[in-house]
Amino acid sequence: MIKGVLAIVGRANVGKSTIFNRIVGERVSIVEDVPGVTRDRIYANASWLTRDFRIIDTGGIEIEDASFTEQIRMQAEIAIEEADVILFVVNGREGITKEDVFVARMLQKSRKPIVLAVNKIDDQAFKDNIYDFYSLGVGEPIAVSGSHGIGIGDILDEIIKLMPETEDEHDEDEIRFSIIGRPNVGKSSLTNALLGEERVIVSDIEGTTRDAIDTAFEKDGQKYRVIDTAGMRKKGKIYENIEKYSILRALSAVEKSDVVLVVVDGAQGIIEQDKHVAGNAHEAGKAVILIVNKWDLVEKDEKTMQKMEKELREQFKYLDYAPIVFVSAKEHKRIGQLFPLIQEVYENNRKRVTTSVLNDVLIDAQAMNPTTTFNGGRLKIYYANQVSICPPTFVLFTNDPMYLHFSYKRYLENRLREAFGFEGTPIHIIARKRD
Repeated sequence: MIKGVLAIVGRANVGKSTIFNRIVGERVSIVEDVPGVTRDRIYANASWLTRDFRIIDTGGIEIEDASFTEQIRMQAEIAIEEADVILFVVNGREGITKEDVFVARMLQKSRKPIVLAVNKIDDQAFKDNIYDFYSLGVGEPIAVSGSHGIGIGDILDEIIKLMPETEDEHDEDEIRFSIIGRPNVGKSSLTNALLGEERVIVSDIEGTTRDAIDTAFEKDGQKYRVIDTAGMRKKGKIYENIEKYSILRALSAVEKSDVVLVVVDGAQGIIEQDKHVAGNAHEAGKAVILIVNKWDLVEKDEKTMQKMEKELREQFKYLDYAPIVFVSAKEHKRIGQLFPLIQEVYENNRKRVTTSVLNDVLIDAQAMNPTTTFNGGRLKIYYANQVSICPPTFVLFTNDPMYLHFSYKRYLENRLREAFGFEGTPIHIIARKRD
């Protein structure tokens, strides 16, 4: 479970991205190498001393045609809003600049915990430079070198001390689902339709919703909690035009969800940002439903829906397991189909299969489609176990994992789906060498 968010902030050329990469190291949360899944290095999952947290490199959020000071201000605002702890990075070789002072004053007003990293101190000659940074008034400066890894453990120790200890309480009988998508695809309208009341203010103007929405309700005896990411946005339209920022805002909602409803605009069609947003749900291993909203605005014939579904499958190849529903939130059309589907994909994401039946299916799969030579050898699968749920994860014990071709892995996933269902949930297959 991710517990806490760290944001790295500071002016340009102080080494924010270097420290980001140093902290993340090889612990970037990449589930599988599937073409079409966006891996934007502005954020990642990291861990230190058994503590998992999310890390944001705000330097990767840039605004076209904005002044240098405006860039810094907005990056700092994002850090202040999103983070539980802020890592303020300065350049120890250049000393304090007016931009450093500008950021420090913003951070002081935020009352968020701050760790001050004086970077580029990789030579004893610069060691005494750190004392100048006490004057910023944001805490004790820690000497680090992002490029050499010096002092990274020290700043991580401080960061972990400041991270929140409380975990999000989760009613085990409650299905939590989030509604994600780029701005103005109808997320708030869909939330209202599902809740059956005007719980969220709806408008055609992007950025209307201001407060985070997290609503518990009951439907047909089942408890639900809906998270409307439309309500998780920074005021001001300019933030909505920063694609990386809107993706960032969806992450916390996805993290808290059991099921993710990915909404696209049926009238406007699919754009690149839709794929970026949806990739987060897939990589998080959540159950997913693709929803085409505003279907009432589309001029249709008998083949329109079929064409749209084909386009969705082509554009979202990594979500080939996700069911597709065409709705009109405004006119409440097909909304009733969603609750049974949410419950079904939720259960599939938690499904367990017995080891004996699992191995019978894999034996039959290999008999129907034997493995071929790859990477200098031919894969042999001795047996398999399901090791976890959310998503269902299977370990194949083999003669050598290097012999497992990606296409054969996909073939096995498809056979498991045919045998056990798993609609709406990703399946993870991990190959290991048998001892």
